Amino acid sequence: MDKVTKDMGILAAVEKYPDSVPVFQAYGMHCFGCMAARFENIEQGCLAHGIDPEAMVRSINDALNAVDATK
Repeated sequence: MDKVTKDMGILAAVEKYPDSVPVFQAYGMHCFGCMAARFENIEQGCLAHGIDPEAMVRSINDALNAVDATK
């Protein structure tokens, strides 16, 4: 089951799933302090940065599932 969706707010996803931060950064999204991150969802942020939202969300969930598997 996916924990993060493209409809989630950027800050909401990062606050709820701090292990998602490296994935955001790997995709070039370092905007956690940006004003837009307060009201944009992941899809909107991805599109603004030219990133495929489906790929990013898949990568985030893969990373979160990998962390869960080690616990």
